[in-house]
Amino acid sequence: MKRLQPRIRRFSRTRNATLFLVTAVLLAASCGLSLQLRHRIDKPTASPVPSASQVSRASLASPGAGIRVRSGSLHFERIGNPARTVARDQRGAVIATFTDGARTAVLTGPSRTFAEPRTTDAKVVTKSWVRLLPKAWARGAEKSGWFKTWLRSRLGSRDPDILATAFDYIAGAPVRTTAAGVKYSGAARYTPGTAGDSGRAGQRKPKPRTGSDFYDYLGIPWTFPDKVTRTPEKDRARSVDSSGYVRLVYGYRSGFPLNSRDSAAGNGLQRTPDAIAHGRLGLPVIPLSNRRPAVIQQLQPGDLVFFRTKELPGGRIGHIGIYLGLDTADHPRFISSRKNAGGPTMGDKGGTSRLDGDGYYAQGLRAARRL
Repeated sequence: MKRLQPRIRRFSRTRNATLFLVTAVLLAASCGLSLQLRHRIDKPTASPVPSASQVSRASLASPGAGIRVRSGSLHFERIGNPARTVARDQRGAVIATFTDGARTAVLTGPSRTFAEPRTTDAKVVTKSWVRLLPKAWARGAEKSGWFKTWLRSRLGSRDPDILATAFDYIAGAPVRTTAAGVKYSGAARYTPGTAGDSGRAGQRKPKPRTGSDFYDYLGIPWTFPDKVTRTPEKDRARSVDSSGYVRLVYGYRSGFPLNSRDSAAGNGLQRTPDAIAHGRLGLPVIPLSNRRPAVIQQLQPGDLVFFRTKELPGGRIGHIGIYLGLDTADHPRFISSRKNAGGPTMGDKGGTSRLDGDGYYAQGLRAARRL
């Protein structure tokens, strides 16, 4: 028996060592699995990096984390002037604004800087992303199934919005082409051979030709819902007037319905600034009048702004633009296509692109509408 004891001790020590190793391996595996699971849970979902085909280089979109808020955790409240619904997160920060009677929604997203150094030192730095709802907003729409689906797909999205699309047509913007070979973006010029619907600031000129529409810029025929087909003129390729520019951005690129002419039936965007200003689309944020509005604080990015120009008789609206928001000097700034700037611009050539002060366009402001 004495001879067996060392073997028993060695066996016992071997078994203990084996059990220790097995236990250590199991503990390590357990810890590793726990860490792996925790890493998967805690790791934030990265926002997709915008490609050249998604965000215009001219928009200079700066990097930032996407807004990743589930619709179920948002608080919706009603406010007025105009009547609208505001969505707030759990900290009370405004995540989205939806206006009654309008399809235009403003979502909070990554900060971007819009600039045009060629014509102005001003910049617009904004976290506002302007999107189009599938239908006009109404009180209580946040409870609808379509809205929840839409919101999930838009919060934090870096797909081009109205503002980024508008900058796809300033000088130096990159050219992009559809699979069919249609150049749908890139620097646009103003309608050739016209005095323009905005003309030179403070100068009266005749208007020998009507302006260029979006299909002139694209260089393709376009059939509208009323079955009317418009054919582009060759010398107008890559050109738009002010309303043609708005129709290009909001209509062709963003999907808002378009009418073939001002008098056409339907709920589409009309052809001229005057008809759009007098129409019933969306909501008149600043009602049309023959005077410059005293208050413009109710404007939000994406609103259409309308101007009386000296080229048109009877106080008619002759120019239209898209409101961008406050610039870095706290001036309300817009973008539009005009002759003296050679096309779409947020700059100060051919008239300062501000709604305050004593500039040509500031004095001519007469209305604003939210589509």
